Amino acid sequence: MDLNFTAEYQDFRAAVRGFLDAHKHEAPKISNAGLRGKTRLKWQRILLEHGYAARTLPKQYGGFGAAPDALKQRIIAEEFSRAKVPGGLSGQGINMLVPTLLELGTEEQKQAYIAKTLSGEMIWCQGYSEPGAGSDLAALRTSAVVDGEDFVINGQKIWTSTANQADMIFCLVRTEPDAPKHHGISYLLFSMDTPGIEVRPLMTMTGRAEFNEVFFTDVRVPTSQIVGERGEGWMVANATLTHERGMLGDPDAALSRLQSIAEIMQNEHVDGKSLMDNAVYRDRLVALEAEVYAMKFNGMRLTTATSAKKSAGMAGMIVKLQGCELNHRLAELAIDVMGEYGILFEDSPFLRDDGMWQTLYMFDLGLIIGGGSAQIQKNIISERGLGMPREPKVNKA
Repeated sequence: MDLNFTAEYQDFRAAVRGFLDAHKHEAPKISNAGLRGKTRLKWQRILLEHGYAARTLPKQYGGFGAAPDALKQRIIAEEFSRAKVPGGLSGQGINMLVPTLLELGTEEQKQAYIAKTLSGEMIWCQGYSEPGAGSDLAALRTSAVVDGEDFVINGQKIWTSTANQADMIFCLVRTEPDAPKHHGISYLLFSMDTPGIEVRPLMTMTGRAEFNEVFFTDVRVPTSQIVGERGEGWMVANATLTHERGMLGDPDAALSRLQSIAEIMQNEHVDGKSLMDNAVYRDRLVALEAEVYAMKFNGMRLTTATSAKKSAGMAGMIVKLQGCELNHRLAELAIDVMGEYGILFEDSPFLRDDGMWQTLYMFDLGLIIGGGSAQIQKNIISERGLGMPREPKVNKA
């Protein structure tokens, strides 16, 4: 891999830095980059206008329309991380549904949903997991029965992130109950304001309701709101999951956290000595730094594969597992080095970084499970990536 940038890419990096110098005062704080804040939505408009969000998405769907260039995408990510400026909006709609619709949606669906999602006007949640159908997602039982021009949906979803804020949901339902397990599933899009939907927030140890239960009672959805063919939603769902796992393993987010911890250790003092002089903490920081850079260089492998239009293979399989576990350990180190200040995450005159480290530590623990648990990810890597024997099935007789 040639890691040297040509003059074209060096000029592009200079242009990104110039943009950040001129506009970073308009950006929201990273720790306060919520979904609907006025500053956040204004920042998204600025990024879309200048091509630093939805850069390669077609203009007719609200994107910037630039030619795909994986190296330029990497430069943008690196420079935003260096400047500690949040990039474009992310989440289930932008990172998961939009690429799914671009690949598998109808023209009508693309026109109806993509631009509004990119601008932040339309927020989505993901209706996948159910009680008894989490890691074994194909065991889902939420039903959709055709009645005239509508599907009538009954059932329940759980661990549904942002459902209490979302305008729309992309949802897996069983339309053919007699079909084999991975068949007979359909992928529907519908409004969270549809009659018959009840959302019950689930309070987590962060003190916030990041997840929700969603109940469907005779919810009517037009049959035209299906993505792909009826009964073939498992294929669509897996396309979406591929994008989710990439979203949960962002190397630039990990590098930004590492840099923030290094600054804490340089600026905070105990008994007149910088925390960076503490050999134990410094050793932990350097060990994590090695893992962060390994993650970054694995991201470059993905960039190379994307540029060459080749499969990333093992490099792609490890992203989610590596990223979520590493981010959790980074937050753990930040809390440890801050001592008693590290346990604060609500109002306090001694709060550091708006208390984000405690929140990240607790939330990241959930992400190790979400999007495919670490144990399931290891099975996928061993069986599909390394060619090891499949896990034996237990006879439930």
